[in-house]
Amino acid sequence: MPANVYEAMFLLDSNKVAVSWDEAVQQVHDILARHEAEVVASRHWDERRLAYAVENQKKGTYLLTFFRAEGTKVREIEADCLLSELVLRDLILKIHPKLVEDRIHTAMNFTPGEGDEAPRDDFDDRPRRRRRDE
Repeated sequence: MPANVYEAMFLLDSNKVAVSWDEAVQQVHDILARHEAEVVASRHWDERRLAYAVENQKKGTYLLTFFRAEGTKVREIEADCLLSELVLRDLILKIHPKLVEDRIHTAMNFTPGEGDEAPRDDFDDRPRRRRRDE
């Protein structure tokens, strides 16, 4: 069975990350290695105030990681993340094989900023409603 490439965003406990970033990253990579996943790329993404408290934490640090693994191992990785005191949340997405190199290149070279927003969809062609007073 061929291995797939996954993009994972891990929300880490900022208090534990502040002690040692390298140890925190190593803990996440160890979770992946335990399930025979090969880390392709990994980087610090951002540290932000959370919209709501997650496990009594108001701030979180994001770690973006791309890894190669068998599809059957993803559930096991997510289960280990639930047991980890470091990982508050995780999101793991499978990347289409044709998009792997572009996604990794873009993510490794993009720098998130404080005012980043999701891209706007300006392709809305629906007619606008007229007001009654027109």
